[in-house]
Amino acid sequence: MINTHEHAVRVRYCECDPMGVAHHSAYTVWFEMGRTELFRARGGDYRAFEAQGMAVAVVDLHITYKAPAHYDDELTVRTTLHDGGQVKIHHTYELLRGDQVLATGETVVVCLNAQGKAQAVPDLFRIDAC
Repeated sequence: MINTHEHAVRVRYCECDPMGVAHHSAYTVWFEMGRTELFRARGGDYRAFEAQGMAVAVVDLHITYKAPAHYDDELTVRTTLHDGGQVKIHHTYELLRGDQVLATGETVVVCLNAQGKAQAVPDLFRIDAC
């Protein structure tokens, strides 16, 4: 099963300041898109996951900005799944414009049940899943 996935995004006007530079908050959205698309590429369906009373919550987020993204840039979000433990899932990210790395990041999310309590990570979120 794949542990790294690439997803294309284009910087939208609403994500930019008046100078056409992407706002720092857009990066968290792009990283979330990367996580979701990696889950989908591994055979997951987040809507079905939530319908079963499960969810994930971000408990740790780090971003290092290296160069700005601009309005209408075509970007690639490269998301990699790492071992996270019994209830945690660890991802790293690279945001690229061509070969240029614009930002790197990482998140840790926790799996939760319908009552908001931590629960074991489902197989689709595990590196060793078949």
